[in-house]
Amino acid sequence: MKEPPVIPTPDDIERAWMVISDHVRVTPIVHVAAGELGLPTPAVLKLELLQHTGSFKVRGAFHRVLTADIPPAGLIAASGGNHGAAVAHVAGRLGLRAEVFVPSTSPALKRQRIETLGAEVRVIEGFYDDAQRAADERATATGAFKVHPYDSPVVIAGQGTMSMELERQAGPIDTLLAATGGGGFVAGQAAWFADRVRVVSVEPTTSQCLRAALATGEPTDVEVRGLAVDSLGAGRIGDAPWAVVRRYVHDAVVVDDDAIRSAQRAIWDGLRLIAEPGGAAALAALRTGAYVAAPNERVAVAICGSNCDPGTVVG
Repeated sequence: MKEPPVIPTPDDIERAWMVISDHVRVTPIVHVAAGELGLPTPAVLKLELLQHTGSFKVRGAFHRVLTADIPPAGLIAASGGNHGAAVAHVAGRLGLRAEVFVPSTSPALKRQRIETLGAEVRVIEGFYDDAQRAADERATATGAFKVHPYDSPVVIAGQGTMSMELERQAGPIDTLLAATGGGGFVAGQAAWFADRVRVVSVEPTTSQCLRAALATGEPTDVEVRGLAVDSLGAGRIGDAPWAVVRRYVHDAVVVDDDAIRSAQRAIWDGLRLIAEPGGAAALAALRTGAYVAAPNERVAVAICGSNCDPGTVVG
């Protein structure tokens, strides 16, 4: 019988921070009043889109690599774009070789970014899961070290360092809204807060692997498509994130593509920052009422990625 995945603890996340702190940015927060950015309630925004490579992914990637023995073949990963850029960045900083498998449905800008950071890019027809299968086969052939974007307790602990920072910066909060793709990001935040803070998953209506797992009681295959498919388009929640999600994620809501586009524009208009669709999804949930805060509820929102063509936001 397969061993159940380990659930990272807050102590694990603090230890992860000690490992990665010299390699990642402490990203800022912004306090937003009711009425700003189209929000019906005040909120604290965690600007993780200002992290190295434009997303939270470097936290988990650094933690995974820095706590492992890396073979001469280097690193291998599959990615819709952000994780690939993070792995390429980690490899460049640590003097390692990296090979990244990217689906054809990911934007050319993201593929180019990975190449610019020094990794070898292989484009696979299809979606993220197709790229992951190809990367797994390649890793078996070469012996390269696999850095999975979300299905690893070590990666999840690294991602959870964002909420550790957030709590130190903002003080007590009641609720955190975080976007979900394969589940590693929201699981990291939930692992840090456990039962102390309500953690709400936000998915596009067109890619709902976390909600599907909650409905069936186990990880379930789903179809993926839509505006944010490159970053939130996992066809199945990972076993490691699911172990955390089923215990600590308190709610799961969805937003449509129009709401995501509108949130991207609001972030640009109000903050002069470019957020990619996946990065703006959590804000969209608060703007549209997909999540409704109670009176005096202190809400934080993770703005978690910036890797898109600016012309798609401000054009």
